[in-house]
Amino acid sequence: MSVHQAMHKVATMCRVLEVSTSGYYAWRKRPASKRAQADAVLLRQIRTAHAASDGTYGVPRIHAELAAAEVRIGRKRVARLMRAAGIVGVHRRRWIGTTVREPAARPAPDLVERQFRADEPNRLWVADATYIPTWAGFLYLAIVLDVFSRKVVGWAMATQLRTELMLEALEMALGQRRPQGVIHHSDQGCQYTSIAFGLRCQQAGVRPSMGSVGDAYDNAMAESFFATLECELLDRRRFRMPAEAEPVVFEWLEGWYNPRRRHSALGYRSPNEFERIHAEGVAGDRTGSRTSLSAQPGASPSNPQVPDVVAGAK
Repeated sequence: MSVHQAMHKVATMCRVLEVSTSGYYAWRKRPASKRAQADAVLLRQIRTAHAASDGTYGVPRIHAELAAAEVRIGRKRVARLMRAAGIVGVHRRRWIGTTVREPAARPAPDLVERQFRADEPNRLWVADATYIPTWAGFLYLAIVLDVFSRKVVGWAMATQLRTELMLEALEMALGQRRPQGVIHHSDQGCQYTSIAFGLRCQQAGVRPSMGSVGDAYDNAMAESFFATLECELLDRRRFRMPAEAEPVVFEWLEGWYNPRRRHSALGYRSPNEFERIHAEGVAGDRTGSRTSLSAQPGASPSNPQVPDVVAGAK
């Protein structure tokens, strides 16, 4: 566009808006307001936090990320800036289950009854398995998740969905946590009702628990975890073969989910951070200077050590 054409366009616009051309040029030269300058700085910080989450965080977690960096800003202002810049988080879709019940198997009793709460680690674990599609077939992932902190304490991947996969995830959890009398809650999939899995639980002092058949709410926390995995990773990646997917899933679990991903039910802390705060509080109790989680966001008045958990909460 030539200079003459640009000037003609400005003159036309000013005439339509009923403003003078001199006023328009004066407005163009005027520096941005302090509010606009502050918004520009905040928007850069928001973009950085959003990029660090691999584009998964929405308003609540971006707000928590900024608060952790000691940036004092209201959530509504974060929402306004993100909306204006077209920055959005990912959204969950319905997850498809994989485990199949063996009709002749005898399930364990339901010791949880949809009450997914624990006041300390290694009291209640939930377990399940899902599939990761690739062009060359499925990669199956089995997990064991601690209800107290949402931490994945055991996991295993394989190209076959067999009892050995669930046993490997359980062994990892047992080796890392060394629990005493922990409840292991799952669905009634044939891998969990197998004799081999039951015997290993008996040997390790693990108390098996199973929900009813065909009801996702009876294992809602595990279903919620897999929904998060799907929307934050699997919906956004395509894999040629299981060997390509395995290190990516590993990095998401151990490099992002456990150490860094913020959970609304944990006061927007990561599982590792939540457990660290709890451990420091327990140590403080023993020395007479407890640091209670009740002083942190998200704690429940009826249970000061852990926030109220609704089934399936992120």
